[in-house]
Amino acid sequence: MTSERTHTTPAFTQPAADDRRHTAEPDPLGPVAVLLRDLRTSPTGLSTREATARARVHGPNVLVRRQRSTWPRQIVRQLTHPLALLLWAAMALSAFAAMYPITWAVLVVIIVNATFAFVQEQQAERAVEALQAFLPITATVLRDGKPITIAAAQLYPGDVIIVSEGDRISADARLLDGAVEIDLSALTGESQPVMRVAHAHTGHVPLLESRDVVFSGTSCTQGDARAVVFATGMSTQIGRIAALSEGIRRTSSPLELQVRRVAWIITAVAVISGAAFVPLAMFATGLPPTDAVMLSIGLIVGNVPEGLLPVITLALAGGVRQLARHGAIVKRLSAVETLGSTSVICTDKTGTLTENRMEAVQAWSPATGSFSCDTPPQHMLQQTRDLARALAYCTNAELGTDAPDRGDPTEIGLLYAARMLGWDASSPRDHSHQSRRALFHFDPVLKLMSTVDQVGDVLMVHTKGAPESVLERCDISDEVSDAARRFLHDAAGTGLRVLAIAQRPIDRIPADRRDAEQSLQLLGLIALHDPPRPEVAAAVVACHTAGIRIIMVTGDHPVTAAAIAQQIGIVGMTPRVVTEHELDDMPETELDALLASDAELVFARSTPEAKLRIASSLESQHCVVAMTGDGVNDAPALRRADIGIAMGASGTDVAREAATVVLADDNFATIVSAIHMGRVIYANIRKFIVYIFAHLTPEIVPFLVFALSGGSIPLPLTIMQLLAFDVGTETLPALALGREPAEPGILTQPPRPAGQQLVQTPMLLRAWLFLGVIAATLQMAAYLHVLLRAGWSPGDDVSVGSALHHTYMQATTVTFLSMVAAQIGTAYAARTDRASIRQVGVLSNPLLLWGIAFEVAIAAAFVSIPPLQQVLGTALPDPIDLAIIASFPIIVWGADEVRKLLIRRHVRRSELRQPS
Repeated sequence: MTSERTHTTPAFTQPAADDRRHTAEPDPLGPVAVLLRDLRTSPTGLSTREATARARVHGPNVLVRRQRSTWPRQIVRQLTHPLALLLWAAMALSAFAAMYPITWAVLVVIIVNATFAFVQEQQAERAVEALQAFLPITATVLRDGKPITIAAAQLYPGDVIIVSEGDRISADARLLDGAVEIDLSALTGESQPVMRVAHAHTGHVPLLESRDVVFSGTSCTQGDARAVVFATGMSTQIGRIAALSEGIRRTSSPLELQVRRVAWIITAVAVISGAAFVPLAMFATGLPPTDAVMLSIGLIVGNVPEGLLPVITLALAGGVRQLARHGAIVKRLSAVETLGSTSVICTDKTGTLTENRMEAVQAWSPATGSFSCDTPPQHMLQQTRDLARALAYCTNAELGTDAPDRGDPTEIGLLYAARMLGWDASSPRDHSHQSRRALFHFDPVLKLMSTVDQVGDVLMVHTKGAPESVLERCDISDEVSDAARRFLHDAAGTGLRVLAIAQRPIDRIPADRRDAEQSLQLLGLIALHDPPRPEVAAAVVACHTAGIRIIMVTGDHPVTAAAIAQQIGIVGMTPRVVTEHELDDMPETELDALLASDAELVFARSTPEAKLRIASSLESQHCVVAMTGDGVNDAPALRRADIGIAMGASGTDVAREAATVVLADDNFATIVSAIHMGRVIYANIRKFIVYIFAHLTPEIVPFLVFALSGGSIPLPLTIMQLLAFDVGTETLPALALGREPAEPGILTQPPRPAGQQLVQTPMLLRAWLFLGVIAATLQMAAYLHVLLRAGWSPGDDVSVGSALHHTYMQATTVTFLSMVAAQIGTAYAARTDRASIRQVGVLSNPLLLWGIAFEVAIAAAFVSIPPLQQVLGTALPDPIDLAIIASFPIIVWGADEVRKLLIRRHVRRSELRQPS
């Protein structure tokens, strides 16, 4: 130790800036001696003085978040939304005209809309904080040649750490001595722990595959070792993933982009109409400036669907609650709609398509040949019992009775296989503890594990491991060897993991494993797999029926990945399997062409960068991509995809924070349910957009009539009544339309095109020029009927104190109630586009019935309660007027039913004309 220490530099001082630029990074995969030299350290670690000096150069061993979103900026963004800007303009105009009640009312609408949107965005992006939490708080390190416990943040390159069973590793390091079993699933996606052994270096391979390197954020499940740290903080593998995650900004969802587009269209229409009618009202019709400004405000407010953003938000929130009941937790409201437009699902294998456990399915023995593990041959119970006993003894796992199973998943699967083969597996762990005399841990080079056990009066070696390693140590005939290799070939070809089991009676405990693992008697081969979830196959069929492409992107072995993909129907018999190395060598143009083709694809041994490349390539082709994942390595891709879907039960906190959707049950079938829900919500959003837009025409017409008549026809609707209509009576029925049940066949249609607009011309024509015109005609007829019946003539004074003022208040109230009545008819008309209401059921949406009841109740309150009458300028109409208004819903609804009938007949005639 002392001689080695003399070769280190006395102190590690910070290099100058120019020197630092040319300092080469240490090669973690070169010879150990070279690595120690490059790190200027030794197997005894750093001194306290050296560590202090390195702290100034490398900084703390933490992950750094470079981007932070501030809540003031989020609030400003919501208050400058196009619809909000339009409302600000309306508020400013009303304040300029000294119409202060209207000013305050519009301000309340602005604040309500901004609050809804701000709350929607408060799912903070905490992926890097979660990565930091993934790191341990303390670490055991050699300082001044002695082991001490320090804060993990105080580790620096050149430190020598001590890794023991149960430890969370705190930096990337290379083993100097010892052997440890490491759970790398967070970084690689592999569900099986891997062995890392000092001096097992095999040349320059990918860093994650090196046999003597351990990584920050992973866990030691078995063994003890010392390792020299070569990377800390953002230079580690987990830091690299954090940097990738940080470099990806969340993009707007399709719905957010569409709503913003609609908002700009509405803004343009409102501003143009308001600006055009002010000079028209003042110069063409002779209105005074105050009335012209009132007209402008009325047109702007009438054009703005104030309830649009709250209703969309509430509808999406309802979808989030429904999805949560089905096991999908959605962290961003707009993601509900994005799910419905998903065209490609890039899915992991382990835990999502499979059950994340190992199950023995087939076995082979020299005496019985091949057989199913759950139906062992009854006439060969002794041979299978020997095999079962070896499975039970040569393991460190244990089956729980009142507690969960403990141990390596493969060994747990072997214990269940022992039980199926006739061994009393209720207490094999007790047997092995009491009878075990020696243990030779799994060696990743030899690919073997052995135990020495007392079986009755006989001392027995039990060995399990890779078939090629076990078979070459067994005394068997060529015939038996050939039969075993045929079984191995067939099982491996279907993606099964095969282990060979052997035993050997001995006279004494062997001195080393070479003495124990020779002249073995082959007991058999066991084939295991991670079984597919039973409901996944049906979910895959549903995706294919819906026109959704499924691509498997996994860190698992290519053969295993392809086999699972075939079993559950993702691919056929000849899929294209792309490995990590193939993808690394593939230029972007070739990858784009591959993903644009109709090839059935499986990407195996995928890295974080690979997943990012795949997601980016698909999105460049205008695909809406859903990406699943559960490990730390999946975080960048989960953030990059349109929809990142993390596993809630088996996934890491990092994946859950980076994702948009978390599956509580880790089930692929839940994704299909979420896509179904997303499609339903998108269709329902279009329904209530028709419903809301249909009211713009009857809201604007009163102001046009007032302007074009030069004020001789008094304003049929006050601005306060208009705001009460938009905010007070419209919201609940619109929200109820957002909860319409799914129309038949919604999952048999292909995903909508990525560029499809949320608001299309036929929708606008139906809303503005059909339903809207009918409603405007009815309300203006009712308004004029009330005035004319009282003896009013154009130009008569209806101001406060005049003889006709009360009649005028009744007339505006009739206009308001007529709009509400037509709104009820529009709500029922909007429930379907072409189908008759009888096909979906008049009473099939109870929430709509409650919404209409609330709408009627609040409208009655507006026109009958004195304080509200005073604020809104309403007066209770005559009973005959109320009876007339009660027919308006049937008229609007009936007219639209006739329109749908004519469309259906036209479609049927067109289909009949087409050649068969």
